[in-house]
Amino acid sequence: MSGASESRSSKPQLVNDFEETVKDFWASRPRRPFAGRKFAGVAAGLGNRYGIDPVVVRVALVVATVFGGFGIAFYILGWLFFPGEGDEVSGFEALIGRGRSAVSPAFAVLLCLALLPSAITAFGGSWFDGGGLIGFALTAAALYLLHRSRGQFNRPEPVTPRVKHGAASFTTTGASGTAESAGTAGSSLGNGAFTMTDTTTAPSPSPTGFDPLAADPAGWDLPEATPPPAPPRPGPPPGAPAPRGRRSKIGSATFGLAIVVAGAGVALNLDGNSWFTLPHIIGLVLAVVGIGMVAGAFVRGGRGLVGLAVPLAIVGMVLTTVPFNNFSLRGGVGDINATPRNLAELKPVYEHSAGNIHLDLTQLPAGEPLTTTITNGAGDTKVVVPATADVTVSCKTNAGQVDCLNHETSGVGQSATDVTDNGTDGPGGQKITLTVTNTVGNVEVRRG
Repeated sequence: MSGASESRSSKPQLVNDFEETVKDFWASRPRRPFAGRKFAGVAAGLGNRYGIDPVVVRVALVVATVFGGFGIAFYILGWLFFPGEGDEVSGFEALIGRGRSAVSPAFAVLLCLALLPSAITAFGGSWFDGGGLIGFALTAAALYLLHRSRGQFNRPEPVTPRVKHGAASFTTTGASGTAESAGTAGSSLGNGAFTMTDTTTAPSPSPTGFDPLAADPAGWDLPEATPPPAPPRPGPPPGAPAPRGRRSKIGSATFGLAIVVAGAGVALNLDGNSWFTLPHIIGLVLAVVGIGMVAGAFVRGGRGLVGLAVPLAIVGMVLTTVPFNNFSLRGGVGDINATPRNLAELKPVYEHSAGNIHLDLTQLPAGEPLTTTITNGAGDTKVVVPATADVTVSCKTNAGQVDCLNHETSGVGQSATDVTDNGTDGPGGQKITLTVTNTVGNVEVRRG
């Protein structure tokens, strides 16, 4: 046994299978079709290659883009390295001179330049807590499993490279010797070559008619006749119902698991776990739905999950674009109007999920210092303080306007406004410390 064979046999079987799967994926990678594409045909090519609905691929790419940003980088990679329908090679391979592609070299360079910022954004860790790396791992695992289970189906046919037609020649042999002539492509002589044989004795005239070439028909080298096409296979009789496959339960199981994950996330948020914010809960539910869609692609089920994934992806995109990190599910909904008249009635924390909060502190007796925190998820928050109090306040809203003792800001994702104001009589009044935080809505702190 040779040394190369020994080295191959010494590899672990798992590693060898992984290498073979990756090599076969590259050799038979999807082609971007013209029919069914929405943009560049990457999702349609993956769907056609592995027999899954392209809508599932598109939703998965949107989810990967919203939570982590890897969907954009993957789409650009597919555009660069998946050949188009009718192309010899991919756009990147054509850029380095490996063959012909409909993607021009200039556009391939632009795609390479666009890939750099999208990859930095996805793997930089600033978008959804490193979701780009998670998206990359899930995408690579899904492609590997799809190719392992369905790589033998729908393999694309290789495209024959274009070649320039060369000169065609024919040879005629006579009694006195051999004469050769050449004809170019597209002439009346054709593209192939043939041989004509003559003898010193002319054949007998054909009784059926005149032969202008005076050649023996047995000397012609003619192509063999193409066999007739096979008759089409008979289909099912008209009116017969198509057999229905076994209904997959992957959709129902995924939907139930998504509800359980969402409920557990809300419960942990109510319990005070700061990581389980609304964007993270939606991200976990989307991850469950995405895994169910990938699993459904293998068993041809779970198409109904697309209707759940699309609105969740839209909500997730909004939550990712506008910072909702302080949104809390605790405190209930509705309006709060509170006017505490002593320190026992003053709560240390006023927390609400949705609704307006109006807190009037002007009825509190002057004297002891007081501190309170107001947190609102969605709605307006207004706090009224005494005219002579020494107030230290921090006001913040992620989307809306802030009027914090005549210090005004507005916009999305703004930083906190910190103000210290001693009132109309200067220092020496009652000390009040406030922290007012809104996720969406206006914040106002004024004197009464």
